[in-house]
Amino acid sequence: MIKDYMEEAERKMGKTAEALKREFATLRAGRATPALLDKIQVDYYGALTPLNQMANISAPESHLLMVQPWDKSTLKNIEKAILASDLGLNPNSDGSVIRIAIPQLTEERRKELVKVVRKKDEDAKVAIRNLRRELNDDIKELEKEKEVSEDDAARGLDEAQKLTEKWIKKLDEITKAKESEIMEV
Repeated sequence: MIKDYMEEAERKMGKTAEALKREFATLRAGRATPALLDKIQVDYYGALTPLNQMANISAPESHLLMVQPWDKSTLKNIEKAILASDLGLNPNSDGSVIRIAIPQLTEERRKELVKVVRKKDEDAKVAIRNLRRELNDDIKELEKEKEVSEDDAARGLDEAQKLTEKWIKKLDEITKAKESEIMEV
């Protein structure tokens, strides 16, 4: 029974790590990546639609993004959405394609981004610890209901701690990689 709870907790912890990776992909690190535009929503005939569902986004160079909408009539709306985003990017349209130059980050902006990365990392760690707490509560409940022995419950609590440490270490690795990517000039 404890094993089922462990597997469920591990699956959720893995999802937390994946969510952190996706979150980091949307952070600008001075290098053009199509994931930068993942959060942009465009007004498409009255409905907010993710940009990546209405255009082909590519990075032909390390400091350039190219957005090629499938419907040319949406160019203006896409430009407005990019300008309105908090990314600080200036789109240039030639009538069929939007080019976005990704400027180099200043040292000050890099440090701000590292703070954002650390905050997101801490939020993910809190989520992992909350999952551990839920797992511990479930194990203690099983012990209280006499469904598992005291020894099994103690082993389960130890395993829960090891599982938590494993995922927190993985989050640290993800964060360290993103920080070094941001600070790289």
